[in-house]
Amino acid sequence: MRPSSSLVRPNVARFLASAAVTAILAAGLGGCQTMSDVTGALTQKSSSSAAAPAIPDDPRRAVEVYGERYRANPKDANAALAYGQALRATGQRSQAAAVLEQATIAHPGNKALLAGYGRALADNGNSQAAFDVLSRAHSPDNPDWRILSVQGTVLDKLAKHEEARRYYASALKIAPEEPSVLSNLGLSYMLTRELPDAEAALRRAYGNPRADARVRQNLALVVGLQGRFTEAETIAKGDLPSEEAAANVAYLREMLSRKDPRGGKTVPVAALNRPD
Repeated sequence: MRPSSSLVRPNVARFLASAAVTAILAAGLGGCQTMSDVTGALTQKSSSSAAAPAIPDDPRRAVEVYGERYRANPKDANAALAYGQALRATGQRSQAAAVLEQATIAHPGNKALLAGYGRALADNGNSQAAFDVLSRAHSPDNPDWRILSVQGTVLDKLAKHEEARRYYASALKIAPEEPSVLSNLGLSYMLTRELPDAEAALRRAYGNPRADARVRQNLALVVGLQGRFTEAETIAKGDLPSEEAAANVAYLREMLSRKDPRGGKTVPVAALNRPD
């Protein structure tokens, strides 16, 4: 049954009043592949790091392939990076961090490894350590917008929202209108209950032809949080196949009525920090 606006608005009000909003960064969006947040992709080639080896489409197969290569030569930086990324993709976050930590010890100046290790630390909730490592993965004279964006998400997890937005602004100077950065910026505003600003950033991201389905769903969530559930449903469905559209709408409804396990109040849940 479709929720009425009278049911949705109390949920939104509880969200805006809830102190739990600063904790929602720790929650992941599992399940539907088309519903997620956006972070900078450290697996892509950037100006400050070498390209990582291509990972097979099946993450489990990637773990086997690169795990075998890594065990044959643990000092192979490319094998360690690819293995760590594959482990992250299959949810083996602690093991990924351990592999990448050892790789950075063996190759302390390898910026691609530092970027991967920092991202793995962020996955595990080690936010300050992640920020420190990511800071070593590029330099002020040669910044990487992807790393700047991930540093922004880490700062948001540390509740340093104004500082996080400065990092997003720096990333956007290098990659203007990059949808993944704009989406992170929108989620940052959502965390501080600045929903019109969140919507504005996400609409900019959504208008970019390079935006993926995750941007669409972040925008739908923020619109729904403002009580415009019919519009949020329309955005969530878009021009998707009927089965996928229905799954997205169901997920949106779940996000707008998620229970806070600590106090029993109904609050929406979203994640800013996901494996890329």
